[in-house]
Amino acid sequence: MPRLAAVREVWSNGTMTLYRERLWPAPWLFFAVALVIPASLLVFLPISDVAGVVVAAVLYASCVLLLLIASPAIVITESELTAGKARIPVALVGAASAHSGDDARQQRGPGLDARAWLLIRGWVDPVVRIPVDDPADPTPYWLISSRHPEKIASVLAEAKANTARTAGGALEV
Repeated sequence: MPRLAAVREVWSNGTMTLYRERLWPAPWLFFAVALVIPASLLVFLPISDVAGVVVAAVLYASCVLLLLIASPAIVITESELTAGKARIPVALVGAASAHSGDDARQQRGPGLDARAWLLIRGWVDPVVRIPVDDPADPTPYWLISSRHPEKIASVLAEAKANTARTAGGALEV
């Protein structure tokens, strides 16, 4: 399997990033948010034309900015998986599985365990299911929306193998 050198970067603390994805909003969502423009014009144009246009522009720009700021990131380093604000060591994750289409709908709906940790975005159909191998953690798995769930699964498997190899080498010395 080819190494993912193209997506690797080194953070200032020396940790190497193996994978990074930001769950940006879908383009249709920006059009849907544009509905604040006619709504605010309807309310503020009777007061003042200038106020109506200014309020409409400011509201739309604010909504777009909030959508962009609230877009969570999925980051996998050599030792840690970060999804949004949640973090878990790579050593504590199991074999991730990628799901799309009806299989992803099943994972998000009828097949969902209520104890699972979720990072779901409605505009991203595929999901990756990542089991948690920590007996002290009541969360059975993480379910994360991703546009590239197969890549996340393979990068996690590679990171876990490297972590196990490094831990094994440390024990032999």
